[in-house]
Amino acid sequence: MAKVRHQGGKVLINGTENRKVDCILPGTVVSVCMPPEKNRKRELIPSYVPIDILYEDRDYLILNKPAHVNSIPSIPQPRDSMVNRVYGYYQLRGYYDIIPHIITRLDRDTSGVVLFAKHRYAAAMLTDQMQKHQIKKTYTAFLSGSLLQDHFVIDQPIGRVENSLIKRRVVSTGKEAQTEYFVKRRMSSYTICDVRLHTGRTHQIRVHSNFIGHPLVADTLYGGKINLPLQRQGLHCREIKFYHPFKQQVVKFSVDLPADMQDFENTKQ
Repeated sequence: MAKVRHQGGKVLINGTENRKVDCILPGTVVSVCMPPEKNRKRELIPSYVPIDILYEDRDYLILNKPAHVNSIPSIPQPRDSMVNRVYGYYQLRGYYDIIPHIITRLDRDTSGVVLFAKHRYAAAMLTDQMQKHQIKKTYTAFLSGSLLQDHFVIDQPIGRVENSLIKRRVVSTGKEAQTEYFVKRRMSSYTICDVRLHTGRTHQIRVHSNFIGHPLVADTLYGGKINLPLQRQGLHCREIKFYHPFKQQVVKFSVDLPADMQDFENTKQ
């Protein structure tokens, strides 16, 4: 709210600018006018590749992210992340004074539901839920081999692998990480699980799955083997559930498995 006041926005009481000490009475209408938003670092490049919208309202945008696309721009790939695509979508809709605020990210080769806030205030309203891990995501994961237990939790800290900017591992000096697994179906050479994160560490499901000796199918970075027709880690964020602060209700959105994971399941019965 301080940024709204001091960076070109306004807070109005019954349509009139006010002071911070003014009283709010029953029946008063308070309006928040957002200031224009600017990129914090380098200029964001719009991408006009179409996006798959699961839900959109004034404050939030929920998408189905395909595999092989970064969530955010990177130095080697600054032009076509999900953030770039949302920015291009905004421009096509005539939204020139806002930038994308990605709330939940997925690895480049993980598909599924991602949540964006459409302005800075909407993003701030989810901060508490993020810190308390109250934004619930459920993943469908294809794990190599057959798991013996139907339900279990892996509680092992995760940290960086030395001399690697990307890879993580279970290590005693790492950060707390808990991953919950629910076996849904056992196939001939792999197991289909629902997976829920209780913390949000980089590559958490991939690292914990490898740690228990059942790496994700086709996750070559963490011990999985390519198993055609699947050529990327068998991981899909199929559902998100959170409290919508403007609608004042819990909302839930889900999306089916993408074609490559469906094809793998159909051919590997």
